Amino acid sequence: MTSRRTAFLLAFLLLALGACTGDGGTPPAPSGVADPGRTILVASGRDVTGKGGIREKLIEEWEAKPGNTYKARLVELPGSADQQRSQLLGALQSGSARYDVVNLDVTWIPEFAEAELIQELDAGLVDKDVIASVARTARWNDKVYSIPFNTDVGLLYYRRDHLERARVRDTSLDENTTWEQVRDLIRTVERAEPPGHQAGWTTQLAQYEGLTVNGIEAFASVMDQGLTDERGHYTADPAALEDGLDELRRRTDRSYLLPAAPGSDEAASLTDFANGRTTFLRHWPYAYRTLHQSLTPDQLGVAPLPGKAVLGGQNLALTTSASASGERAEAARDLIAFLTDPSSERCLLDAGFAATRTSAYKDDKVSCRLATCPAPSSTAESADRMPRDDCRPRYASTTLLAALEGRTVERPRTPHYGAFTQTFTTHLRRLFGDSPPTEKQLARELDAALRQALPDAP
Repeated sequence: MTSRRTAFLLAFLLLALGACTGDGGTPPAPSGVADPGRTILVASGRDVTGKGGIREKLIEEWEAKPGNTYKARLVELPGSADQQRSQLLGALQSGSARYDVVNLDVTWIPEFAEAELIQELDAGLVDKDVIASVARTARWNDKVYSIPFNTDVGLLYYRRDHLERARVRDTSLDENTTWEQVRDLIRTVERAEPPGHQAGWTTQLAQYEGLTVNGIEAFASVMDQGLTDERGHYTADPAALEDGLDELRRRTDRSYLLPAAPGSDEAASLTDFANGRTTFLRHWPYAYRTLHQSLTPDQLGVAPLPGKAVLGGQNLALTTSASASGERAEAARDLIAFLTDPSSERCLLDAGFAATRTSAYKDDKVSCRLATCPAPSSTAESADRMPRDDCRPRYASTTLLAALEGRTVERPRTPHYGAFTQTFTTHLRRLFGDSPPTEKQLARELDAALRQALPDAP
């Protein structure tokens, strides 16, 4: 893959939230802010739709509302997810970065709520139009602390051209596809030997949040309950963990897993799949748009992930800083409501995000306020080549919505999520070493470590 193509793919991968710290007090206004006193600052990760992308356009649309006397500034904060979380916690706790609105990863909501860094919001903003699985991410301790902005869910991408070369009659997978069927298809494709093909599938197994997600999906698919209860108390035991580890080992069997997968993140796995090294790929919804820059609809298929699929995404929250009180806070609340209303969610969906509202997928009366749908092009590398139906991504109202309404699972909801994910990935990583422990041994050690990282149920 060319360096230009690689850079293009990487530009779609920086989704997480971050922050910068200062020396205390009110930091200097970001460049371009004419009146800091009447400018709402929104901290967020990079917009996968690029510079001047859909988030920024929606903010500009809010600024243009009749009677609105406030401006808003989107502050994009790059960096790894762990760095961003710790930096944002430090900045808000010290007051060195007084953001009004923060776009938080859904796993961070309990921690920021417990630390009193974000405010309780009007529960009416999370109405019945919000997809039920997504709506649950807004709450902590039965209170609404955030409003779903864009969601995410694990999906199964596959190479139709590989299946056709292997003379598979039906190349349309759906929500009824199982991992056993996927493994059967892998063996069929291997006999056909597509050019450049190296293994059946790949995913994100490097020691970071990608490994946590893949682990949770495997564990949840065979465990009767999660690792924690709704209050974040640890509820598993060695026997349940052993079942989860056994399922993860089956999914990552070296006979059909790409050898590079244990070191892969979103960018690497996406590149390997796009280049034909594997037939199957576990990835997020934004990959649909990215992959169609180099693959045609005849080459690319997508289906809900077999078994359980982790729910991701980002939610908007109002900070408890001094700058987010009074009239300014009301303006910030109005901005959050605007950015998450049905029309804005339709704009996000049309741009390639996974929308949080059912109406964005199914109600043709709900349209985007912004410019018309981009015209597809097959010439420019960065052009929009995503297949569409009435501007929506073609798979949105069927595959994507089915995945979001189907067998989704959340990662543990706990104020101690940072400790959990570090502990979880450290132990799961040992499965991919030269001398991996048995599932029984690793389950005992993981159980002891999680009891240290998470509080036990009372």
